[in-house]
Amino acid sequence: MNLYYETREVLRRCNITANKQLGQNFLIDEDVVLGIVNTAKIESDDLVIEIGPGLGTLTKELLKKAKKVICVELDKRMISILKDRFAKYNLEIINDDILKVNLKEIIKQNKKEGIKHVKIVANLPYYITTPIIMKLLEDRLDIESITVMIQKEVAERLTVTPGSGDTGAITYAISYYTNPSLVLGVPKESFIPAPEVESSVIKLEVLEKPSVEVENEELFFKIIKMAFMQKRKTLLNSLTNGNLLDSKEKIEKMLLDLNIDVKIRPEKLKLEEFAKICNIKWI
Repeated sequence: MNLYYETREVLRRCNITANKQLGQNFLIDEDVVLGIVNTAKIESDDLVIEIGPGLGTLTKELLKKAKKVICVELDKRMISILKDRFAKYNLEIINDDILKVNLKEIIKQNKKEGIKHVKIVANLPYYITTPIIMKLLEDRLDIESITVMIQKEVAERLTVTPGSGDTGAITYAISYYTNPSLVLGVPKESFIPAPEVESSVIKLEVLEKPSVEVENEELFFKIIKMAFMQKRKTLLNSLTNGNLLDSKEKIEKMLLDLNIDVKIRPEKLKLEEFAKICNIKWI
């Protein structure tokens, strides 16, 4: 059955509509579904953790490829649908907020049971994209990759090369933890109901160790956040306003010692340059 009609039939049979508060938009484009699954490179010995499976459109294809799929779904209405549709498969369903789930322990337990590789796949609600992605990375989960569909503008911001000029603090965090790539554009018409914005699929290949070495990771991200608090200002002024050192002159000298232009704006810095600022001994 065509995915559009299949989705409409499930919604009709279960008498449910998309929950706007949860940012639900149901994917009905078969090419996009297969594109996501192929991008994630699911193997027969993989555990896939799917965030926000909804009606199970992606779940259906993931179950064909993976050894096991764990779905984390907040909407209670979807739980019985998933159980009914995939009763014969190796599927575990967790009815909870992904930000509250102890994924580290879940992954640890499944690895004890023979799972070798763990990959995360998701069609994330736009309103909570960044907190979810950052939690997955900051928790240092034992995962290989994160393949997610998110708002197009956010996708571009996450995957752009640091220092290219169209960046934000999140850009540097993503490049610190992962090798990011923009994979696939997804038009509004690929969903019901159609969202107001275009979407994109990105893949984040999680690095075994961060892409730059920093002596104090907390300070590193503090400096980046400080720099982007007032993006239109120069890096010198942003760090001065953030009280990184007790005078503008000291910050200017520090930048000059590191061969960093004192007039440069934060979005023009490379990740390595933020690392140099963090690692300088007398901060």
